[in-house]
Amino acid sequence: METPLLKGKGEAEAADDDCAAVRSFEEAMWVSWKEAVKLWRIAAPVAFTTLFQYLVVSVTTVFVGHLGDLELSAVSLSVTVISGIPFGLLQGMATALGTLCGQAFGAGQVGLLGIYMQRSWIVLLITCIILSPVYIFAAPILESLGQESDIADLAGKYSVKIIPQLFSFAIFLPTQRFLQAQSKVSAMALIAFVALIIQTGLLHLFINVFGWGTTGAAVAYDITHWGITVGQVVYIMVWCKEEWTGFSWLAFKDIWAFAKLSLASCMMFCLDSWYTMTINILAGLLENAVIAVGSFSICMNFQNWEIMLLVGLNAAISTRVSNELGMGRPRAAKYAVCTAVLQSLIVGILSMIAVFISRDYFAMVFTNSEDMQRAVARLAYFLGVTMLLNSATVVLSGVAVGGGWQVMVAYINFACYYLFGLPLAIFLGFKANLGALGLWGGMMSGSAVQILLLLIVTSRTNWDREVEQTTKRIKKWGSQETKTDKIDSS
Repeated sequence: METPLLKGKGEAEAADDDCAAVRSFEEAMWVSWKEAVKLWRIAAPVAFTTLFQYLVVSVTTVFVGHLGDLELSAVSLSVTVISGIPFGLLQGMATALGTLCGQAFGAGQVGLLGIYMQRSWIVLLITCIILSPVYIFAAPILESLGQESDIADLAGKYSVKIIPQLFSFAIFLPTQRFLQAQSKVSAMALIAFVALIIQTGLLHLFINVFGWGTTGAAVAYDITHWGITVGQVVYIMVWCKEEWTGFSWLAFKDIWAFAKLSLASCMMFCLDSWYTMTINILAGLLENAVIAVGSFSICMNFQNWEIMLLVGLNAAISTRVSNELGMGRPRAAKYAVCTAVLQSLIVGILSMIAVFISRDYFAMVFTNSEDMQRAVARLAYFLGVTMLLNSATVVLSGVAVGGGWQVMVAYINFACYYLFGLPLAIFLGFKANLGALGLWGGMMSGSAVQILLLLIVTSRTNWDREVEQTTKRIKKWGSQETKTDKIDSS
């Protein structure tokens, strides 16, 4: 069993144990180094976990892309649009669990974590049932959004076949947040790595050997996602004895209040993920939709490889901020934020340089089509700048989760993305006749404004007041009954 990086303490002890104020450049460098070590001890395993999980999607895209441009565009639409709608909702709802678990763990109330996770399972499973029609009616939904009928029809058939993967999210996302809140992340990386190896073998077997085409890709997709989910649940039940005290009827207590908190939290992530999804839909309305959608998909895949690293920092800073606030250490939380932003910018700059160097070549991994490769190369410069912008926004979103600011950030995302970025993308892409370049430029502009506002909010945060808010939140959601009312398993 892994040892958490932080342990709960009393308020007086936590206050005395807060970081000393930095008064010189040498002290700032030393604090940054210590905090960077703490961040990457969490971020590296989470980054590998998320990278392996995303490579499950990317490997599927690679296999399908070699079936043909139509198959590539259809499966990409299914994954980015149809799956993107529910995943954004479920991921956002799970952020509420991350905030509550991280702050409770920092305060030493570890018995609450298992109860919170079970509540989240219930809420997310109900949400999956409600969202199932999105998969069932994917084809008419895509056609109503203006997609070509052949792309929409194939995407609809694929979407129906990956409904089992939807329900895996309801269990997988809460267990992930449960483990991240305690910095128990190494097992997650191992499970995800094994799943990636299995996924690659299944794709080869189902597509290249059995010749099942996109059906084989869907079956492999479902099996792999449920394998990851079951692996994490088994790890929690066997190796997290202190935090997991068994199934309890308390999971149903205050379920409606927990659901409302989850829905409020989901808006931040939904508005973010749906922004990219909307741009992808608009690409399907351009001339030569197959090339436009396919080139966007390849660029998004490459961009998401960088995001996998940043998601590690996102989870790490969320954990560090929530733990430190739970322990009553405002200065430590502030220093963690500064260090995480610096680390993320380094990742962003390196990623941008890598894109600029490989702009004429990286599309070859996904397609043999020369037209598709040229389309991707034209987007490469915008892609590189976007990756730099993402390096800031992903980490600042993690700060928001750690502090419980999801609702405020949702308003910022709505204004920057949908009142500014999206209208600008439509104007540049269609009215100014810049096509895919215009759509991407508008999307990038919205992200730049969002980052500016998040930096202003973060720099003006009163961390002492955040500690007070955290204490109130723990008192509101805490309970002394966490080790009672277990469900009889006999």
